[in-house]
Amino acid sequence: MLGGMRPRVNLRGHPSWSLRCISVTDTLWGEGANHRICSPSRLGRGPGGGLISTMRIVTLTAGTGSFHCGTCMRDNALTIALRAVGHDATLAPLYLPMILDETTAAGDTPLFYGGVNVYLQQKSGLFRHTPRWVDSLFDSPGLLSAAAKRAGMTRATELGELTLSMMMGENGKQVKELERLADWMAEVGRPDVVCLSNALLLGIAPRIKNRTGAALVCVLQGEDGFLDGLPEPFRAEVWSRLGEIGRNSVDGFAAVSRHHGDLMTERALLPMDRVHVIHNGILLDGYPTESRRALPDPPVLGYLARNNPIKGLGTLVDSYIELRKRGSIPGLKLRVAGSQTGADAEYVNGLREKLRGEGLEGDAEFLPNVSRDDKIAFLKGISALSVPAMYGESFGLYVIEAMAAGAPVVQPRHAAFTEIVKATGGGILYDPQHEGALVEALEGLLSHPARALELGETGRQAVRERFSVDVMAAEHVRVFQMAVERNRNAVAV
Repeated sequence: MLGGMRPRVNLRGHPSWSLRCISVTDTLWGEGANHRICSPSRLGRGPGGGLISTMRIVTLTAGTGSFHCGTCMRDNALTIALRAVGHDATLAPLYLPMILDETTAAGDTPLFYGGVNVYLQQKSGLFRHTPRWVDSLFDSPGLLSAAAKRAGMTRATELGELTLSMMMGENGKQVKELERLADWMAEVGRPDVVCLSNALLLGIAPRIKNRTGAALVCVLQGEDGFLDGLPEPFRAEVWSRLGEIGRNSVDGFAAVSRHHGDLMTERALLPMDRVHVIHNGILLDGYPTESRRALPDPPVLGYLARNNPIKGLGTLVDSYIELRKRGSIPGLKLRVAGSQTGADAEYVNGLREKLRGEGLEGDAEFLPNVSRDDKIAFLKGISALSVPAMYGESFGLYVIEAMAAGAPVVQPRHAAFTEIVKATGGGILYDPQHEGALVEALEGLLSHPARALELGETGRQAVRERFSVDVMAAEHVRVFQMAVERNRNAVAV
């Protein structure tokens, strides 16, 4: 029967507009009483001005605890954008605190699946039965931040058994954490959509869906590298379980690139009709609204990513040294920014020593863990950006960040880079299998400032038109609405 207009509690702890709810019998839901399918009763406006039904959306995202993470920044910006168009959007961190270069959208939302508790429950049955007041001690921000500095907390080679346990959900060793999350969602207000920030969180999906009745949407971004780093037999088992949950419990997938969507569809045997491509978008506040008039003089080669080997920082340093030896780009500077942890310090110090040995230390600057404002200023001050990642990036947020500032990019022709550079026209690609190709590409671009300015402006316009957080949010709303409809139809059968 139709219920009347009811006051409801906003997930962020404030009153919000009411929803008209349809009561559903236990025979449809399989557990509990008076579960509800909520049909939106108020409207907000999308980026284009059109009316959209509002939804209650909870996004679960995994924090890093010690360094800036592109996934966290993406989810944070998306949550803010969803709220701006009228949705009741909540961001809930998992494992470790989120480290952002902007104000967090999580507010006072509690952290779930605290990393220390997850680890202790994996190692000892004792901690699977401790009361919450004990668990809360291990969820303290200080302890979690200290734990995050241990490389083993996120190293795939050491986490096979734990990753499989997490993927087992109700049958895993962290079921106490799962029930706490499910209880919280049920108590503060059942969401219309639960969005998981990556497929490594899919072990949560069946229980959350069963307990709340929410539509489940999973973002696909960067899981394959971690999964392939797991030791056997855990690697094969986790991949298999991931695909099984995806097929049976998820109403929609949002892949951050066509490349990564195709990869995950093939490897996890996901249903193609539920996989949608939504390119990442960024908040454009603070980025230039007008064309660049000139490049820095002398020119500056930039890098913005995690300061570690797999992002290709060493490759870029070597290419910079070779360019200076050639003398074809007089006075060329190198500026390196991005996340740097204690585990990265030794590697970065080694690169500094290499530059010092070539007499170039004074022309190279390292700026770790910059704020958002400093990041934008950094990007405005470079002639071109290159992050020659050694693995297949699912997107690479730094690519569109550089373009938004009018800086062209020089990226390897593989994975999502090909897709993003072709979609924007804001850079050039080189063959990473060809020795010296990066040096040639950089030399060719930096030797022709007019061409660099043209590519930078093309990329800047493309990002403003198609890669903003508002565009990303609108696309997510579309996928969320389709997922809600699919979920409704499944319940009604």
